[in-house]
Amino acid sequence: MIMERSITIPSKLEQISLIEKIIDEISEQLTITPDVYGKILIATIEGVNNAIVHGNKFDQKKNVTITFTVTEKEIFIKITDQGPGFDPNSIPDPTVPENIENISGRGVFLMKKLSDSIKFENNGSTVELHFRI
Repeated sequence: MIMERSITIPSKLEQISLIEKIIDEISEQLTITPDVYGKILIATIEGVNNAIVHGNKFDQKKNVTITFTVTEKEIFIKITDQGPGFDPNSIPDPTVPENIENISGRGVFLMKKLSDSIKFENNGSTVELHFRI
């Protein structure tokens, strides 16, 4: 393992910029390609946004914890909120015609498409994104 870094933020959307900075720092240290950097950034921001909005319902007394585990060839990003969780399989596919107009459901779809693998734990209140670098 090269590094592990964890940060806990209150449920405020403006806190997401702190996560962007950490991803930038990791990317610079590892010289990640722009393509992989973009996937990591978008998927992680979606996950943190979902944790704040859907998991913690903007409750600023509740926190989101993000843990970055970096090895020579992989990055694991675990995002945990203090909400009740959800069933990730119940999210409708946003690409089918009847859901194209829906605003919600795109975050989980993007995280699945952009990461090399994704795991939901604790009834969906924890998501772990995996990226090969």
